[in-house]
Amino acid sequence: MKHKQIFFITVFFGLISCTSSKSFDLKKKNILWVYLEDTAPLMGSYGERLIETPNIDKLAENGVLYTNAFMPSPVCSASRSTIITGMMATTLGLHNHHSSRTPESEIKLPKEVKTIPEIFKESGYFTFNNGKDDYNFSYNRYDLYSQEYMVHPLYGKLGLPIDFSELTQKQPFFGQVQLSGGKEIFKKKFQNNISSPVDRSKIKLPPYLPNDPVLIEEYAKHYDAIQITDKRVGEIIKGLKENKILNNTIVFFFSDHGMRITRNKQFLYDGGLHVPLIIADFTNQYKPILKGTSNGELVSGLDIGTTSLAIAEIKIPDIMEGRNFFSDPPRDYVISTRDRCDFTIDRIRSVRSKNFKYIKNFMTDRPYTQPTYMDVNGVEFVKTMRTLKDKGKLNSVQERFLSDFRPSEELYDIVNDPFELKNLASEPEYEPTLKEHAKILEDWILKTGDKGQYPENEENLKFMLEIWGDHVVNPEYEILKNKYPGISGSKKHILKAEYQKVKFTN
Repeated sequence: MKHKQIFFITVFFGLISCTSSKSFDLKKKNILWVYLEDTAPLMGSYGERLIETPNIDKLAENGVLYTNAFMPSPVCSASRSTIITGMMATTLGLHNHHSSRTPESEIKLPKEVKTIPEIFKESGYFTFNNGKDDYNFSYNRYDLYSQEYMVHPLYGKLGLPIDFSELTQKQPFFGQVQLSGGKEIFKKKFQNNISSPVDRSKIKLPPYLPNDPVLIEEYAKHYDAIQITDKRVGEIIKGLKENKILNNTIVFFFSDHGMRITRNKQFLYDGGLHVPLIIADFTNQYKPILKGTSNGELVSGLDIGTTSLAIAEIKIPDIMEGRNFFSDPPRDYVISTRDRCDFTIDRIRSVRSKNFKYIKNFMTDRPYTQPTYMDVNGVEFVKTMRTLKDKGKLNSVQERFLSDFRPSEELYDIVNDPFELKNLASEPEYEPTLKEHAKILEDWILKTGDKGQYPENEENLKFMLEIWGDHVVNPEYEILKNKYPGISGSKKHILKAEYQKVKFTN
């Protein structure tokens, strides 16, 4: 499925009014999330030299840059559902991508669970999200955000733009501005928006990718997308400054997961989970944020919402699993999860410690590279990888991910093997490390009641079958094909549906 950018809302900051009649309430800081999609930490502030990212780097100069931030999931909706609830998607049953998109398949949050924006709203904040929600639970959006919105039958709810000039009258606020990030490449005007394309000849691919022109171009487009994103960030900061609200705002800058390319997006290697994360303090009042510093401790995206509450001096609910970056002890490890992505059913868990990555593959009866939406849409780098494999032009490292076999356990020495190439799971000298990490995962599954161990809601699977039709090959769908003859692919048109505006009733 090509991720169309019909859901991307461009905020025209240059047209924003510079007037404000409301004085700032410095006791309550504004919290703004600049929320990217599918973006790797390939920016100047992270040591990247192939492109320039002055506006993102400026955020780092005004705050803390986290070098070891990892997301709870390598796909949009599961990751976003975790962040917005402060609880792992697997704890709440929100782990399968694009769930709760029909009344029949809806998943409701327990009554005792409130989302981050709901808590901000109840604490007197104006809340908004300029762009996609992509949450895997059913909800009244007006409980979370005070703005009009639109709905797509698959991609879910999307907030309409709020001009920054309006926010001068709505402080304090908790807001999200969604940027396309890595998905800039899908825009019709993508090439026109690139002022200085990255030099393709200087791109060095990670060793698990072949040095092929198609793969190089895919990687290059990601660099170009980050340059465009940097301009968008500059426009946001300019809009805040011109409306005299920047100096009362703390900005979180992060991505929902890593870039899309083989072995990254939808998988639990660092390429799919490692993201940029910067927290910039333009109020100059939040002492825990030491400007211009870098933090190398392990950080989970699970903690973004809870840390936002802490900065606003709002009590973090006891039920939430997220921590506060600035006061709680650093994490010894980060748990990440992958389950159904679109129509492709899988179950993988990982434990990322400072020195090692442990991966547990629960479905070894199926290969890493099962058919996915990218195969359906004929994504070039996917086709190229398969062609090169068939022609015997991949080395053993590159070919392994495309093989029909995958082990039940993987263990990587992150310090000496940052690209996670040599699986140490069967090495005798690493058996204690393997057992230690496996025990951490086992205990976490029991403690949190990881719902990925149970069969999925039939209606959610039925919805996938109705959309993707003959492309659906996992055995879990067979009973549905027999139970509902003729539904396969009957709702394929949903992939091309437009967003529909919801009548404002709040």
